[in-house]
Amino acid sequence: MDKRYQDKVVMITGAASGFGALAAEMFAAEGAKLGLSDVNGAQLAEVADALRAKGVEVVSDVVDVSDEAQVAAHVGRIAETFGTVNVGINNAGIGHDVKPLQFLSTDDFDLMMNVNAKGVFLCMKYQIPLMQQHGSGAILNVASAAGLVGSGHLSLYAAAKHAVVGITKAAADENAKRGIRVNTLCPSFSATPMVDEMAVQVGGKAGLSREQAFTHIASRVPMGRVSAPEEVVQAMLWICAPENSFMTGQAIAIDGGLTAV
Repeated sequence: MDKRYQDKVVMITGAASGFGALAAEMFAAEGAKLGLSDVNGAQLAEVADALRAKGVEVVSDVVDVSDEAQVAAHVGRIAETFGTVNVGINNAGIGHDVKPLQFLSTDDFDLMMNVNAKGVFLCMKYQIPLMQQHGSGAILNVASAAGLVGSGHLSLYAAAKHAVVGITKAAADENAKRGIRVNTLCPSFSATPMVDEMAVQVGGKAGLSREQAFTHIASRVPMGRVSAPEEVVQAMLWICAPENSFMTGQAIAIDGGLTAV
């Protein structure tokens, strides 16, 4: 059977762990060449080296996505090595402490916006011209269910993820006639390091164990559980696939029904 991403160049930010690391593995299994980045150089090297050992072609760089020079250099190196970027998975993101808005700082605000929103903007700024040269491309910005609804005690994270949804729709409108599709993925709670950290915080404040905190978090989801990361990354593969050629400007919730109620 033909592989959907055979010889396609897929750029993935936040590739050292969580959705990004799994996406690197699953896109590679579909034949992709990879451009990977993260701020965590040691973990990124582990991911990249494991893929290279399987014969996957990988360009990897330590990149802070809020730094324009670093993003431009990374995209340039991918293009120099592979010729272009066919798919951009703009996944890098961070959370903040779970607490009411009035207890957060302006530094918290700046950090959320710089990494989660500005980072997506910068990646698209340098991905889109390459895609325009070839008349095709697919970009998937990873937001969150918190980018679709209010998310108490995660106000700044939610604000930044709402910004990701908005800039995605604008970029989709601008590029629809150029053969470039731009969508955003909005997962809810998943078994990733970010949610694990949240469970530890929630549990610590409520006197719950990590396992009890996960049960509490899962109880907020109509399906009664958090997602497996594979469920989210399978959606990435489908959204960016060539056969999904008429979807653009959409915010797709993979959330167990959380945003339906």
